[in-house]
Amino acid sequence: MRPLKKIIFTLFYIHCFSFFSAQISDTIKIGRKEAETIFLAKNLDLIAQKLEISQAEARALQAKYWPNPKLSISEVNLWRTYDIEEQPALIGNWGKNTQISAEIEQVIQTAGKRRKNIELQKIEVEGEKYELQEVFRELKKTLRNTITEILYNQEQQKIYQGQISSIEKLTKSYNNQLNLGNISKAEYVRLKAQEIEFKKKLISLKQEIEDQQLELKALLMIPSQSYLVISDSFTMPEKQLSEVEMVQWIEKAKENRPDILISRNKEKHADKNLEIQNAMKTPDIAVSIGYDRGGNIMKDFIGLGLSFDLPIFDRNKGNIQEAQLEVQKMKIETRKNMLKSENEIVSVFRNYIRTQQVSEEIDDTYEATLDGLLVSHEKNFRLRNISMLEYMDFLDTYIGNKMIILDTKKELNQYYENLQYVVGQDL
Repeated sequence: MRPLKKIIFTLFYIHCFSFFSAQISDTIKIGRKEAETIFLAKNLDLIAQKLEISQAEARALQAKYWPNPKLSISEVNLWRTYDIEEQPALIGNWGKNTQISAEIEQVIQTAGKRRKNIELQKIEVEGEKYELQEVFRELKKTLRNTITEILYNQEQQKIYQGQISSIEKLTKSYNNQLNLGNISKAEYVRLKAQEIEFKKKLISLKQEIEDQQLELKALLMIPSQSYLVISDSFTMPEKQLSEVEMVQWIEKAKENRPDILISRNKEKHADKNLEIQNAMKTPDIAVSIGYDRGGNIMKDFIGLGLSFDLPIFDRNKGNIQEAQLEVQKMKIETRKNMLKSENEIVSVFRNYIRTQQVSEEIDDTYEATLDGLLVSHEKNFRLRNISMLEYMDFLDTYIGNKMIILDTKKELNQYYENLQYVVGQDL
């Protein structure tokens, strides 16, 4: 019975594995533009950052309200007190022997503190909007470069899949020739070794693409069981760039780059905070109106009151000094970010131009010529017109050149995206 149980279990396992493999292999084809649309709608980091803006807007709304007035009721006796002058009742018969005191107090902020705090909260709302732009800039660069990496990997896989398909036929043919004694075993082993090497490289590429899939699915909120295939063709950016544009980008970056806008916003925040700290030297005033029944020479006494702190010991000097230093620090931070943006734009632009010059050396027909030569060499090798050494040598040259073309496309796309990132806008 045990062997039968083992067979049944094995068949059940194979069935389940096939079912789950089918579930996991849910392939989704997606283009660059479609991916960016999904990214804008579903990315959780962007959604969370938008909530940060809403929170800042709520704080700005709260800052507009005056502090609530304070009501105090005291000196109420809950028992009857004798030997006092009787007073008129307050409610019904109650209140003839009762004392009560009540006061309403309203704090009035001086030196424009309320207005300054409202302005500070508005600056914080602007800051959160710039933070959203920065998060979007970072994630968009990651998204586009990840798509480029996947396209690059897909093209590599096509090359190796094509070579594996071709070399498997050759290996099978050579195995037949080996059995007939027409070739040496060394020739067959050399061809088989090349086939295994290609298959190993293909496995390595599939392992690499899993990390890229993980990154892209996280950005687009795609279910884990899905497998994404980028449907766009792997091409080079068509836009031609010049030194004149680079000078314009440096100026545009000062106006558009979110990190610079964040630094400038922090400058404004520091300036406004310094104003508030200076205003804190002036004490707030509390105005009150009080009513006293039965506790004074007057039966019903109504009086006004005024209170404020005396700024003798604490003149807020430490907080003012800290705020002044913060202003200086933020100005330095802004200058640093502006200089950083200039250096990044120049560096990335130069790398792009260098790579573009290499790409211009590869004419439109070069890749097609390579593919044609490969077909020709495979045919001649099969017909024994060329030796295995000549075929393998050309195969290395072919794959090397195909990789150079793919590397150039990948680098040009990445430098172009990095250029858009450092400029702070799409070019």
